[in-house]
Amino acid sequence: MSDYFKIGKIAATHGVAGQLVLEHSLGQKTALKGLENIFIEESKDSFLPYFLTDAKIKNHTEILITLEGISSKESARFLLKKEVWLIEEDFKKFAAGAAPISLLGYMIISDKEEIGKVIEVIEQPHQILCKVMLGDKEALIPIHEASLLKTDKKNRLLYVDIADGLLDLYREQ
Repeated sequence: MSDYFKIGKIAATHGVAGQLVLEHSLGQKTALKGLENIFIEESKDSFLPYFLTDAKIKNHTEILITLEGISSKESARFLLKKEVWLIEEDFKKFAAGAAPISLLGYMIISDKEEIGKVIEVIEQPHQILCKVMLGDKEALIPIHEASLLKTDKKNRLLYVDIADGLLDLYREQ
């Protein structure tokens, strides 16, 4: 799963020819020019490739996509609400550098301790939550102006100040 980065989900069908609305969090308008395929999560950690035959910008956070083999509204419906992923190389091409989603894959460090790599970014109005694996449990680390100490883009490191006791909540469950 570490080779894949979640960029959004299939939000709706569009028209009668099987076109889909991909709702993304790439942080910029994009038509995914040059992208050959996307991966759709069929079940937990199971990704199937779908080949793009067309993609057009709908707005800042949505793209109209056409997938090979999906040619009717009925055949497109089974993909609704499914999460969409890109391989790391493609993700780096299309994600805006300043977008919160670009933190995927960064290692979170607090008090000189490696906490974990960011596997998901959840945007909220005044902060973002970075999901990391803490042992075998998922932990949500809040990142906001007061907690973010330093970002090392070259080495993909996030230095943060984590509230006392937060990690203990996840470790004790």
